[in-house]
Amino acid sequence: MPHPTRRLRHTPKHRAPARRAGPTASAALALGVAVAVTAGLGVPPALADAPVPLTGVAAYQPSLSTWYTPNQINHCLGGNPDCVPVTISRMDTILSQLAASCDHRAPFTLAYLRTTQQYQQAAATPGFFEEPAFVNVEDVYFAAYFFSAYDNWNTGNTSAVPQAWQLAFSAAQNRNVSGLGDILLGMNAHINRDLPYVLAGLGLVAPDGSSRHEDHERVNIFLNQVAESMLNEAAARFDPTINDLDSPYGITYAAFMQIIAGWRENAWINAQRLARASTPQQRAAVETSIEQTATATGVSLRSAFTYLPAQTAFRDRYCATHHG
Repeated sequence: MPHPTRRLRHTPKHRAPARRAGPTASAALALGVAVAVTAGLGVPPALADAPVPLTGVAAYQPSLSTWYTPNQINHCLGGNPDCVPVTISRMDTILSQLAASCDHRAPFTLAYLRTTQQYQQAAATPGFFEEPAFVNVEDVYFAAYFFSAYDNWNTGNTSAVPQAWQLAFSAAQNRNVSGLGDILLGMNAHINRDLPYVLAGLGLVAPDGSSRHEDHERVNIFLNQVAESMLNEAAARFDPTINDLDSPYGITYAAFMQIIAGWRENAWINAQRLARASTPQQRAAVETSIEQTATATGVSLRSAFTYLPAQTAFRDRYCATHHG
């Protein structure tokens, strides 16, 4: 998988107020990479894939948001690419609402929107995916996890919001982490917590018995393609420290992709564990480890990217004049 190697050249016009003694940029990045690696501790080595059919969706999928009508669900289960624009449309609507008020959930929503748009291009490219129709199904269900958590949080139904998402949404609500922190908290909840359930529920093996892992890895390619522009846009619109290496909260593209690729591989391994759980007790044990790891990773990220009140005030002032 190709990784970007350039360092960011973006230099914001304004700089956040000086931070009290704390982690350096390299220390913050090292922590992030360490989180990506240690998230897999305690997970057994990946085993050879066993056939897992496209069944059990209801058992793995929380309730879909109301905007998904039953006809759309059936249509999307056929892998029709027309469903991708439906997902993008809702993400765009959410981003517009959040950006207008400089809601701290906006950076993650922007990241998710831009990566889904890049996915749309990749899926439409002949030969990019071995099984493009199936990956379209995965895209719909994966997004539904975010929409479900987002809608339940907004309506106050927090008991239906997974703990990792609660950490991400509460950090945004309290406005006490950097823009990059908000992005990584959302990605942690969506990748480390949600993705194993999606992968296991839809199936790790194609009907011909071949593993779907190759397509899973190819997602990293288009994520790599969009990382630079996405981080730059988030920095330009919401928080200039997102890609500012002079800040403890900046990041290189290579480090960002190292974190995300590591999390995604972990999600695949956890999906294998879910698929192989032969008893309710075994499944419950795997679920517990997934939830605990995602929550612990979120706590670490929240601590690493905590903003002081003056920095939050700077970020909000910056966003107010740049979010459009």
